Amino acid sequence: MTLFSIDMVVQTCVNKDCGISFAVPSWWDKGKRETRTTFYCPNGHPQSYCAESDLDKARRERDIARQQVARAEQEAAEALARAQKAERAEKRLKKRASAGTCPCCQRTFSNMATHMKNQHPNFVAEGGAKVVPIKRA
Repeated sequence: MTLFSIDMVVQTCVNKDCGISFAVPSWWDKGKRETRTTFYCPNGHPQSYCAESDLDKARRERDIARQQVARAEQEAAEALARAQKAERAEKRLKKRASAGTCPCCQRTFSNMATHMKNQHPNFVAEGGAKVVPIKRA
């Protein structure tokens, strides 16, 4: 007659020369599976659970998600910086063109429309903008 019962788990030594079977309490086995710490068979051979626990899997997935968010934020910041740089370049080009500087050859002309028509007939400004003669006061 037993006063209490303990759930036991049967283990088999992973050492190919040993192969002994032994029983351990289920609560002990659960703890070893979660912590993946080393334990030993009755003959002294080291054993361990290498499988990834649910907690480790969740942590790994969380870390991957954090990395993806950081990468997306970095790409967005880089895209914003590129857009701002392009906007400054466009503003500079417009300002230079309004002062009579050719966007192709970087020279200044009093009649930009004539110069563009004669020297750069295939030039098309971004957005399909047309070259307008400079208004003189």
